Amino acid sequence: MHLFYTPDLSPQESLHTLGAEESRHAAGVLRLRAGERVRLTDGRGAWCEAEILPDSSAREVRVRIVAREAEHGRKPYRLHVAIAPTKNSDRYEWFLEKATEIGVDRITPLLCEHSERKAVRRDRGEKIVLSAVKQSLKAYVPRLDELTTFRDFLADTYIYKYRFVAHCDEATPLQERVELSGAMEAADEKEFCVLIGPEGDFSPAEIAAAKEGAGFVPVSLGESRLRTETAGVMAAAMAQLAARTAHR
Repeated sequence: MHLFYTPDLSPQESLHTLGAEESRHAAGVLRLRAGERVRLTDGRGAWCEAEILPDSSAREVRVRIVAREAEHGRKPYRLHVAIAPTKNSDRYEWFLEKATEIGVDRITPLLCEHSERKAVRRDRGEKIVLSAVKQSLKAYVPRLDELTTFRDFLADTYIYKYRFVAHCDEATPLQERVELSGAMEAADEKEFCVLIGPEGDFSPAEIAAAKEGAGFVPVSLGESRLRTETAGVMAAAMAQLAARTAHR
C-alpha cells in the first residue's frame, strides 16, 4: 500500500484531497484507481488508511479516510545529528536517506573550519528526506535545517542533556573517549545531540569549543576511522539500538 505525504491533513476530516504533486504521482505515475487503498501521513505522527474516490482526476486525487491512528511508530528516543556535508554531495545525500530510514528527528548541516562544501540545497535535501520517509513507511518527517556555522550551532544546543562530539583528533587518545553506544545505553533520558565533523575533521579550536564551552563529551564510534557519512549513519543506528535495549 502506497504512502502519501499530506501535511494539511486534518484529524477530524473524513474526506481529503491530495496535493498537486502527490495527486500526479498517484494518478499519473502509479496509476491508482477508484476503490484502491492508500496510506496518508501528515509527517507529525498521523497515520491514515484511505480509499480513492470515483470523482478523482489526474490533477486532484480525492480519498475517503477509513481508519486513522495518532503518533504512529513514535520512537522512544530523540536524535539530532549535526553533520558537515561532504565534498561529494552524493555522500551527504546518502546520509540523509539512510539516517531518515533508520530514525532521526533533526539534521543540521554544519559549516566548519575544514569544510570543503560551503553550500547545500535545503530544498533538494528535503525531497530526499521525504522520499526516504515514504519508502520506509514512517509517520514522522525529520526536520532539516539550513546550513549553519559551527559556532552558531553550539549556541543552541543546551536543550539536550546528552551531547556528544565525534572526532579523530589524536590529541585526545581513543581510550580517553567514551564509546557512543555505551553512553547512549547508559543515558537516563534518550535525547541525544551528536556532532559529526567534515572530512578534514573538526579543528582543535572547534573541539575545544564543543567540549569546554558547550559541554559535549568526546566519543568514539569504534576502532575504525569512518567517513563522515558513515559516522552519521552509525550514530543513528546506535541511538535506535540503545533505545531498544532500554525497553527490553
